[in-house]
Amino acid sequence: MSDISAFFTSYPAAFPWIAGVFGLAIGSFLNVAIFRLPILLERKWQSQCREILKSNKKPLKAKKRFNLVVPGSSCPHCGHAITALENIPVLSFIWLRGRCSACGKPISRRYPLVELLTGGLTVAVAWHFGYGVAALFAMALTWCLIALSFIDFDRQLLPDDITLPLLWGGLILNAFAVFTPLFDAVIGAVSGYLFLWMVYQLFKLTTGKEGMGYGDFKLFAALGAWLGWQSLPLIILLSSLVGAIVGISFILYFGHDRRLPIPFGPFLCVAGWIALMWGDTLTSHYLQFARIGY
Repeated sequence: MSDISAFFTSYPAAFPWIAGVFGLAIGSFLNVAIFRLPILLERKWQSQCREILKSNKKPLKAKKRFNLVVPGSSCPHCGHAITALENIPVLSFIWLRGRCSACGKPISRRYPLVELLTGGLTVAVAWHFGYGVAALFAMALTWCLIALSFIDFDRQLLPDDITLPLLWGGLILNAFAVFTPLFDAVIGAVSGYLFLWMVYQLFKLTTGKEGMGYGDFKLFAALGAWLGWQSLPLIILLSSLVGAIVGISFILYFGHDRRLPIPFGPFLCVAGWIALMWGDTLTSHYLQFARIGY
């Protein structure tokens, strides 16, 4: 470990590049997690419902093993098993010209986009924090936020399997004050959950509708646990601003039905990542501007 530290100390510019290559590989895994995790959760919920109802029907035939690793990736059109060479992030998509090598059907452009996004944000985190514990955990948080954003966009679901470990991970991490003191992390987790819970209850009382899901509460609490309570006003302000801009754009330019909900999770994730990277700077500029305005 000391040799690795010495290498990155001598060549600090190498760390972001190496982290970026690793981020591309993580992006390839995130594509799998984004698609499979909701399916795994649905199967788990169905199994639990059958147990609760104690159905007298014949038990369902055992399904083939299915998790985040097994079975291997395959073409959704023809079932062609993706080989190792065809699974190289971004490069394989370019080499195959965006088409399956077996059936020639197009491969979704989202796969390389997620890989590029993950690689790019990983480079940004590595460059911002430099080699160290904070950078490694900031990368992990970034990867989780990417997965949550796309899952919520696709399914309007923020899985407890990601949000709850993030919440507890942030508290444990800040027991060593990696990003913020433990006291600020605990207050951030509690405040984050309670704030959105109260907004939810007020909106439901006023309109009779549910404006957001409980996953949003847990995600906001997790961001508070990682970044401290001081970051929460910035995160909610940025997420609301971005959400309003995107929502209005969808309605005006893409014909989105305003009655259909737009998930709030991706906006929280974007705002949380911005706060992770530049939260202190943005907050100090805002406070300085507020003093001038006053």
